[in-house]
Amino acid sequence: MKIDMIKNSNYWFSSGYLVTFYAAWSLWWSFYAIWLKNEIGLSGEQLGIVYSANSAAAMFFMIFYGIIQDKLQIGKAVITFQSIIMLLIGPFLIYVYEPLLRNDFILGVCIGAPVLSAGFISGCALIDSFIERISRLFGFEFGPARFWGSFGYAAATFVAGILFGINPHINFWMASAVAAVYFTINLIYKPTQQFSATDKAVIQKPTIPTMNEIFSLFGMKKFWLFVFFIIGTNSFYTIYDQQLFPNFYTSFFEKPDKGYQIYGYLNSFQVFLEAACMILAPYFINKIGAKKALLAAALVMVCRISLSATLDNVYLISLVKLFHAIETPLFILAVFKYAVANFDARLSSTLYLVGFNISSNVGVIVLSWIVGKLFDKTGYSTTFYILAAIVFVILFIATFTLSDSKKKVEK
Repeated sequence: MKIDMIKNSNYWFSSGYLVTFYAAWSLWWSFYAIWLKNEIGLSGEQLGIVYSANSAAAMFFMIFYGIIQDKLQIGKAVITFQSIIMLLIGPFLIYVYEPLLRNDFILGVCIGAPVLSAGFISGCALIDSFIERISRLFGFEFGPARFWGSFGYAAATFVAGILFGINPHINFWMASAVAAVYFTINLIYKPTQQFSATDKAVIQKPTIPTMNEIFSLFGMKKFWLFVFFIIGTNSFYTIYDQQLFPNFYTSFFEKPDKGYQIYGYLNSFQVFLEAACMILAPYFINKIGAKKALLAAALVMVCRISLSATLDNVYLISLVKLFHAIETPLFILAVFKYAVANFDARLSSTLYLVGFNISSNVGVIVLSWIVGKLFDKTGYSTTFYILAAIVFVILFIATFTLSDSKKKVEK
């Protein structure tokens, strides 16, 4: 069933969720690694510990979020819990997290990881999977709705780069303010069925999956091959993009404040491009298939990481950063389409949060500390070459192991 998207209130509420969530996240997350290293003074090894702990906590919440949300389908109880955590992010970062990291690093990591994960690190996967399900049930493509998430992230990053150079605490308070809008949208949204003038068919709500059906995923070989691909590609890329690249990029500037500002502008422009690709990517993925789209996204990862190791010109490095605008829409949207084409569509939240996000986080947990140690000993170039080589090997293996299902996925 197709409904005029512009007239579909579910589309606009979904877009509202995504634009406010990603704006709130960007205001503190886009400069998180820089804040930890330059403002708090953490070493590369300590950065790895922070990211490993965050990912470990995120695993718990992704399992909880995925299974419960699949039981709720379009119920909002889990979203409401997450939105409350988001509201508290500003005061938490300023009055709890920062002092603990400075004075009792391990305690700060242990307390910070579950809070950041519940609100944002796992929350991003939760809201994406929730809106993707809404899009399938109420007649619109997920990509155009996800466009607003990228747009919100880009707009907020543009502002965050300026404010971070003044005082990072301003970013944290603004994140809570935007989270209040997200919280309000969640309070007033009621999923509704809408029909075009020529289409009076009733949208049938899917049956609620049983716990046995949910856990049956973990006995499928095809599921574990998918997990292996995610760990071998997205985990390494995430470490590169979040843990290493922000400080690598700003190291090209003599004045740190100037580096923060330029990085904010570049990140903002990159995410605006990403938003445009979110609209175009569904048509490309539908044409070539989800498997080939995933492989193409992984190839973009290899190119970006390896070029970062090779180039030493800030303008060329800036151009390479924009590859992310192609990789992210391809990977995120292809993951959903691959899951729906190859598994039970009712289990999309579990597949996305566990199969994709937890798999990625397992890799980050295991590898962040190791990569941090490697960086401390060898520097950026060698670390980047090693990461690129690993992703390329996994990409080659995946050409033979990922399922090439031809099942048509219509939104």
